[in-house]
Amino acid sequence: MVTRKSKEQIALMRRAGKVVSEMHEECIRASKPGATTADVDRVAREVIARRGARSNFLGYHGFPAVVCTSPNHVIVHGIPSDDVVLAEGDILSIDCGAIIEGWHADAAITVPIGEIDDPSRRLIEVTRASLEAAIQQIVEGNRLGDVGAAVEGLAEGAGFTVVREYVGHGIGTQMHMPPSVPNYGPPGRGRQLETGMALAVEPMVTAGGNETQLLADGWTVVTVDGSWSAHFEHTVAITAAGPWVLTAADGGEARLAGHGAPTTAATLLK
Repeated sequence: MVTRKSKEQIALMRRAGKVVSEMHEECIRASKPGATTADVDRVAREVIARRGARSNFLGYHGFPAVVCTSPNHVIVHGIPSDDVVLAEGDILSIDCGAIIEGWHADAAITVPIGEIDDPSRRLIEVTRASLEAAIQQIVEGNRLGDVGAAVEGLAEGAGFTVVREYVGHGIGTQMHMPPSVPNYGPPGRGRQLETGMALAVEPMVTAGGNETQLLADGWTVVTVDGSWSAHFEHTVAITAAGPWVLTAADGGEARLAGHGAPTTAATLLK
């Protein structure tokens, strides 16, 4: 069942989203050559504790950490470890979430470790842009297919490949709720979007093929061909004023404006 949230409920999700945004900021600072992925998890735990929030990752179906840390050819769900040391030229996807008063937020970013090469930088930039293109479609009256088509068109138009086995989702009183939000598909199809819905949209894009493999730990998902992957995600609420990016520090204003998007809810709801 797809639920619609009240303004008050969306406001609680925004509080959780601000915690996630702060987790990202701290994780970015911790993600440097010589650090371990466990170091990244530790700083995220500190933010959760400092803000009085709860992690929606820790213990989820037994997941042992607060963040998923997925370097290079790892697509998603990498487990932080003191044995995984970040090196100059790597890229790292960081996925995390928070709960405030029972309401969830969830977001992911991919960051460079030190100086990276141009192909890796372009992979990150295109994946982030594909998310931003999708967010522009998250308005009342559009359909889920419009969201997926925006991701697919931008990413694959730039020569990359969209992962199809892992998709976005609804979010609210649980981290994963209906509807599924694919990162592909024809526009004009699928469920119609309505004010009060909240979606976690999360393109995962590779520099090679989109075949995936689940490793023996039961969590880590990698590309079969070894190509590198990037992952971006935001929790977005649909309001009468437009999309509100609950997990962006500024509500999505700066990045969406850079793509010529119309005024977002973040401006009108200040």
